[in-house]
Amino acid sequence: MTAPDPSEDRKRQDEARVAIAGERWRARSRRVKLYRRVLPIVILTLAGGALTWTVFRTVMSGVERKAGETGQVRLDKPRFHGQDALGRTFIIGAEGAVRDAATGRFRLVGPALRLNLGGRKVTELTADGGAYDEANDRVIIGPNVRISDGGSGLTLTTPEAVVDTKTGVVTGDRGVQATGPLGTVTASSYVIRDQGQTVEFRGSGENKVRGTLNPARSGE
Repeated sequence: MTAPDPSEDRKRQDEARVAIAGERWRARSRRVKLYRRVLPIVILTLAGGALTWTVFRTVMSGVERKAGETGQVRLDKPRFHGQDALGRTFIIGAEGAVRDAATGRFRLVGPALRLNLGGRKVTELTADGGAYDEANDRVIIGPNVRISDGGSGLTLTTPEAVVDTKTGVVTGDRGVQATGPLGTVTASSYVIRDQGQTVEFRGSGENKVRGTLNPARSGE
C-alpha cells in the first residue's frame, strides 16, 4: 500500500484556503457595491429631512414671531353676552373677530347685535364690519348698517351706528334713511333711546330732516 503524498495534501489545503478567501472577497465586493448604491440614497434622505425640518422651523418661527409682535387673538363666530345698566341683555355676534392685545378691542367681521329692550321688543343691528370696545362699553359698526326695531316696525339704513352697551342708546351722524309703516325719513343723524320707544332724527345745515308720509297708514 502506497503512503499518501504530503505534497498532495498541502495542495488540496491550499486550494481550499484559496476558495474560501475568494468567496470572502466576492462577498465583500457585493457588500461594497450595495453600500455604494444605498449610501447616496440614505445621505440624500437625511439631507432632505434636515432641510425640510429647517424650513418647517423657519416658517413656524416666523408665524410665532408675527403672532407675538401683533398680539392678536382670532375668534371664529364669537358671541359676547352682557347687560346694560338697567339689566337689559344684549348679544354681540359676528362671523369672526380679532382681538388686539394692545388696545383690548375686538375688530368684528359681519357683526350682528341683538338688544333686548324689554318684553318681546328686540332691536337687531347688522353691518359688514365693526369694533367692540369692551372697556368703554360701546360697539361701533359699519358700513352698510341695517337697524330693525321689533316694536315699531321701523328699519334704518346708515353707514355707521354707535351702540352704548351701558345705556342701550344707539346713535349715528353719517346720514340715515328710515322706512316704516308711516312712510320714510332721511336725516343727517339719529338717536334711538328710551328702550327704542323714541327715535330722534336730526338735520344739520342744508341737510334737513325730510320725510314722506304714507296716507293710508297716517290716518289710522
